[in-house]
Amino acid sequence: MKTALFIDRDGTILIEPADEQIDSFEKFQFVPGVIRNLNFIRTKLDFEFVMVSNQDGLGTASYPEADFWPTHNLMLNTLKGEGVTFDDILIDRSFPEEGLPTRKPGTGMLTKYMTGEYDLAHSYVIGDRKTDKQLAQNLGCKHLILGDNVQSWDEITEILFAGERTASVRRTTKETDVDVSLNLDGTGQCDISTGLGFFDHMLEQIGKHGGIDLRIHVKGDLDVDEHHTIEDTGIALGECIATALGDKRGIERYGYTLPMDDCLCQVALDFGGRPWLVWNADFKRERVGDMPTEMFLHFFKSFSDAARMNLNIKAEGDNEHHKIEGIFKALARSIKMAVKRDIYKFQLPSSKGVL
Repeated sequence: MKTALFIDRDGTILIEPADEQIDSFEKFQFVPGVIRNLNFIRTKLDFEFVMVSNQDGLGTASYPEADFWPTHNLMLNTLKGEGVTFDDILIDRSFPEEGLPTRKPGTGMLTKYMTGEYDLAHSYVIGDRKTDKQLAQNLGCKHLILGDNVQSWDEITEILFAGERTASVRRTTKETDVDVSLNLDGTGQCDISTGLGFFDHMLEQIGKHGGIDLRIHVKGDLDVDEHHTIEDTGIALGECIATALGDKRGIERYGYTLPMDDCLCQVALDFGGRPWLVWNADFKRERVGDMPTEMFLHFFKSFSDAARMNLNIKAEGDNEHHKIEGIFKALARSIKMAVKRDIYKFQLPSSKGVL
């Protein structure tokens, strides 16, 4: 079956001016990175390109046929010169108050793509507005919305070429029920509840400072003690990251040292497939918040084993809270560095040929 990219124009290909009308050459400007990335997608992947744009009538009424839209044609000719052509161009010129089904997020212009010939579940709407996101939902497509779930055309191309790096793991035992899901290429959105407030705060550092969308919900036998909750969370989180990394092609693989007030925390890691933990951090207090300090080592050992990573941790300083928070933040930055992908050098970062 065919797949398609339903691409918005204003705000997605061309920068949209304040008055929302690209009706003069002075207002004509491409979104940064769009030409290079459209060319990469067009030459490397099999998506059909379908432009789907709303027009509110202003600035286009004097050009009743597309052949007479100067800025529109300048855009098409420029893209064509760079190897980017569209298989279909659909532009609705109705006003919003008319409420026509052809106007996004309505699917009236796209009925021929909804007859079963296209695999809409693996097609995408690419845009910059809520209406583009709603159009995707109405079509049954995925969506990549600039300023929402992606921030640039580089991100869009990376996802289309190398796939979305998301994963979910559910680990249920007689002692705990751990539900973890994440997106390695997220924006740091977190929804974390383990029953241990300080542990939640530390896990949130991984999401916020690692740019990872992270959801962790845990029900554990805290009436016994904290051990099983912390250990099983580390295992499930590690498995989730390992799954999201997939074959690891194009990743940097290695990854950070950061200060936090009186402390210096170093976390170096390698997603090389061989788990190992080196731990060089001592704590004088029995607890930080409601988390036993003896469980810090145990969490990172469970995490590194499940993620199949080499993890080397060192922390110096006096304040115990700062020390462990600095470790989690340094871990987050290390992960962010190591999972970064380069689709232009999409090779396995290993001389062995396997990770």
